[in-house]
Amino acid sequence: MTESSRGDEPPALALQDIDKRFGATRALTSASLRVRPGTVHALLGENGAGKSTLMRVAYGMERPDAGMIRVRGAAVRLNTPADAIALGIGMVHQHFTLVPVMTVAENVALGDHGALDLQRTSAELRELSDRTGFALDPQVRVEHLSVAAQQRVEIAKALMRRARILVLDEPTAVLPPSESATLLRWLRSFADQGNAVVLITHKLGEALSVADDVTVLRRGRTVLATPAANATTASLTDAMLGSADAGEQSTRAPAGSRAEGGPAMPPVFRAERVTVVDAAGVMRVREASFVIGAGEIVGIAGVEGSGQRELLRALAGRLPIASGILERPKAVGFVPEDRHRDAVLLDRPLVENIALRGAAVRHGIIDWGAIRTHTESLMRSFDVRAAGPRAPMRTVSGGNQQKLVLARELDADGATGPRAIVVENPTRGLDVRAAAQVHARLRSIRDTGAAVALYSSDIDEVLELASRMLVVYAGSVREAAVDRDVVGRLMLGAEPRGRR
Repeated sequence: MTESSRGDEPPALALQDIDKRFGATRALTSASLRVRPGTVHALLGENGAGKSTLMRVAYGMERPDAGMIRVRGAAVRLNTPADAIALGIGMVHQHFTLVPVMTVAENVALGDHGALDLQRTSAELRELSDRTGFALDPQVRVEHLSVAAQQRVEIAKALMRRARILVLDEPTAVLPPSESATLLRWLRSFADQGNAVVLITHKLGEALSVADDVTVLRRGRTVLATPAANATTASLTDAMLGSADAGEQSTRAPAGSRAEGGPAMPPVFRAERVTVVDAAGVMRVREASFVIGAGEIVGIAGVEGSGQRELLRALAGRLPIASGILERPKAVGFVPEDRHRDAVLLDRPLVENIALRGAAVRHGIIDWGAIRTHTESLMRSFDVRAAGPRAPMRTVSGGNQQKLVLARELDADGATGPRAIVVENPTRGLDVRAAAQVHARLRSIRDTGAAVALYSSDIDEVLELASRMLVVYAGSVREAAVDRDVVGRLMLGAEPRGRR
């Protein structure tokens, strides 16, 4: 690890030799970070490198197993976020914590101390808006705000609690370029007033444009700490991904795979110059062209906010395309990343969850006897272990819930034609045994001729299963071989080695 001299002034925030485990998984190993007052500090790393975990430690959301935390030179113990807030630390999470049906003032007041005084909160918000240029109306419900305005509410919550150290986790991932530029200018101004900013981002150009210092985590360890002036996109990419010369192993496609030259089987998905726009009208995928064939798993890779979420939903038929041609089967299975929110009814029995497939087009009287028999057949075929088809979904383990969703979504319900399935984070929250079973089922699905589009925030999981890769970066889609170094560089907007 290299680190520049910080002078004699104590850092605004320092984390030293932080260790953190979650069961058998080691998330952080002797990770360190020093944030100088009056600076923007970029915290970089691949998905799963430990960036968010380290900052959750700094915000009192996670207690470290070992290590030291200092705020303005003083050693502190942070047991809860309230401890961090009292010390002037604020955090804006990647997924907002606002209550949509409440007003801006109510959200800002939520969780504060003392008697509720919305009139006073509204007045302070107006003063803050005038001072920062955030233009927040305290009386507007959050559900009526744009994503950028909701983010400003989250920042306002921290500032109203006198935050001098502001942590932002991927703040520009959901913003269009103009809004991103506005936010970065404000962060620069906030730091120039003597405050400190920690900016977690995957966007290397963004980091270099605004940061004074940069720290890189790789697999839970701090591997680089340097002034931004001494860094380049290439050097940061090398630090994030590791050097092949230093012993880092690439994951490459096995012999005989279809990593090069496209699918050998008939196309199931075919995209020609496809553009996808999100609900806010922001273009997320730009003129993408590719094919996914029968009998293959194609991995989708991209850092948060690159457009892969919208691409997957377009393939699944959940999001219309804005332009271009997208050929896809009428029946496409979809396994979303959050099964509890988007895929199952936890308080209803398994048989009713299976009945959700095709519910929108089903007519007439439901034959529950036939659906029960079908559910039992799927449970046997996919080894779903439960008390029976009438067992509430909530009583079934996470791995068996996931297998039931896979079984349901692969069932064509009598339809003819090629089978296809879009899968997001298929093993999130599962133990090793359940994850292995899901992987085996995805391979089995592929071997029966189905086309599988697979995304996981764990890039190694995708590389293990896929025969080809589609990498999404800032809305563009490029095909790549199953090679960790190549895919990692494309995810960061860098060219693979030898093509610079």
